[in-house]
Amino acid sequence: MARKIAFLASNAPSAQTARAALVARYGDVPEAEADVIVALGGDGFMLETLHRTQDLPAPVYGMNRGTVGFLMNEYSETDLLDRLAEAQEEVINPLAMTAQCAHGALHEALAINEVSLLRAGPQAAKLRITIDGNLRLAELVCDGALVATPAGSTAYNYSAHGPILPIGSDVLALTAVAAFRPRRWRGALLPKTAHVRFDVIEPEKRPVMADADSIWVENVLWVEIHSDPDVAHRILFDPGHGLEERLLREQFV
Repeated sequence: MARKIAFLASNAPSAQTARAALVARYGDVPEAEADVIVALGGDGFMLETLHRTQDLPAPVYGMNRGTVGFLMNEYSETDLLDRLAEAQEEVINPLAMTAQCAHGALHEALAINEVSLLRAGPQAAKLRITIDGNLRLAELVCDGALVATPAGSTAYNYSAHGPILPIGSDVLALTAVAAFRPRRWRGALLPKTAHVRFDVIEPEKRPVMADADSIWVENVLWVEIHSDPDVAHRILFDPGHGLEERLLREQFV
């Protein structure tokens, strides 16, 4: 059973109030000394917490004080120690993004959900897609495209009509956003080991921005994406409410 808990909260009043109540009941330690980190907020705060604490050994257990809370457990003050003792762990490897912008700078970032490319002007984007060094699509005319992990497959990927991926499946989703040509191209399922490269065609006329979990890079010329096995995010869920069950349940609503 975890004894030392670090409580983190978003700026939302409901999250701050919850943190004060939990700290009064269970105490609080710095993140680096914790056996488990409890994040109070929504999915956005959970992603922020996972990124910030990825080099710490403690897993993260979220309790929803936001809106959707797909990565979170239900909030309760009274039975936290028992829930932590029974929690099941999911391990997620993020996507690593490298992007070069028009003035030559390289930008690197990690994304737990997805890396997306989006048009940044009135013209549709034109993208060339290469997988593992092999040209797969010479020209995709679209509002954008993204690569999503299984954990992120129910987020932006799902809104763009991409597939829901079961946790534990060694695949990534490559999904177009409002594809114009090829008209009916919906994307592809890729092995988790795939290295994806997007080259922007006509970048001055059709500017494109890249986003890795809300880290934005403007005026990109190319973007490379792959799963990073050296980074492992450990997330705790109540029994029967883990990511695998949630992803399955989402497909029947």
